[in-house]
Amino acid sequence: MRTRDLTAQKRPRRARSRAISTLPPLVVSSLKPHEVDLAYSTLVCPTCRTWVPISAPHSERPKLVPHHTERAGTEDPIRCPGSHRLVTINLTVDQWFQRLEEGLTQTNGRRSTRVIRKPKTDSAPAVMQIVVGTVDDKTARKLDEAHVRGCSTCSIKDDMGNVLRAADLASRCMDGRRLAQLAAHTKRLAPARRQGQMDREDWNDRRAWGLRLLHEQQWENVAEKVADADLRRLRDTLAALIQMLNPRTVDAPQLTDWERADLMSAITLLATQEEQLTR
Repeated sequence: MRTRDLTAQKRPRRARSRAISTLPPLVVSSLKPHEVDLAYSTLVCPTCRTWVPISAPHSERPKLVPHHTERAGTEDPIRCPGSHRLVTINLTVDQWFQRLEEGLTQTNGRRSTRVIRKPKTDSAPAVMQIVVGTVDDKTARKLDEAHVRGCSTCSIKDDMGNVLRAADLASRCMDGRRLAQLAAHTKRLAPARRQGQMDREDWNDRRAWGLRLLHEQQWENVAEKVADADLRRLRDTLAALIQMLNPRTVDAPQLTDWERADLMSAITLLATQEEQLTR
C-alpha cells in the first residue's frame, strides 16, 4: 500500500507552459464567426490557418496551445509562431452563435434566387420518321411482309401453321403497326419520289451536256493556235534531226550505222506527222 501511495500517478496531458507569444492578443470579436468555435473552445490560428484549441478558456489569461505547422507525425516539426498567443474572449457562446447565424443569413441573401430554366430541346424524331427518308416503298413492303411471317400476333395462320394473311392494323403489335404505316406511307409517296428522282437525273444529264458543249466551244477558240504551235514544234525538231544526219562542218563526229538508222526512223515518223497536220 505504501508503495502505491508514493508512486506518481499518470496525469492528463495539459499545456502547462508559462510561455507567452510576443504577438498581440487575439480578440475573438475581431475574427470572422466561422473561424471561431466557442462551443469547443477552438479557433483558426491566423499564422498557420489551422484549428487550434484554446488553453484554459475560462481562466484569466487564455492562450493558444503550442502547435506545429506540419501534419502530425512529421519528423523535426517546426513550431508555429502563434503558439502560446494570448486570446481575449469578449463574446459569450450565445453571442457568437447569433453572429454566426447572421453571417449565414447574409450569405444566403447574396446568393441568387432566380430560377434559371433549362433550355427547351426539340424532341428526337421517331425511328419511323428517320427511316421514311431512306427506305423506298419496295423495301418497306418487304420489311412488313417479313415481320408478318415471323410474328404470331400480326399474322393469321391456318391449322397447319401457314400464314394466310396479315392481321388487321388494330390487332397487330406495335412494331407491326409501325411497319404497316411505313409501308402505306412510302406507297403513297412513291409516285412523287420517282418523279423527283427522274427530275434530278434529267437535270444532271442537262448539266453534263451543257458542260460538254462549253468545253467544245472553248476548245474551238484555241484549237487553231494549238495546231500552229504543234506544227512549229514538230518542224523545229525535224530540222534539228536533219542537221544531225548531215552536219555542216567537216570535223563533226561521224555517226555509226545504228545511230544513222535511228535518226532516219525518227525523221520518217516526224515527216508523217507533219503531213497529217498540214492536211
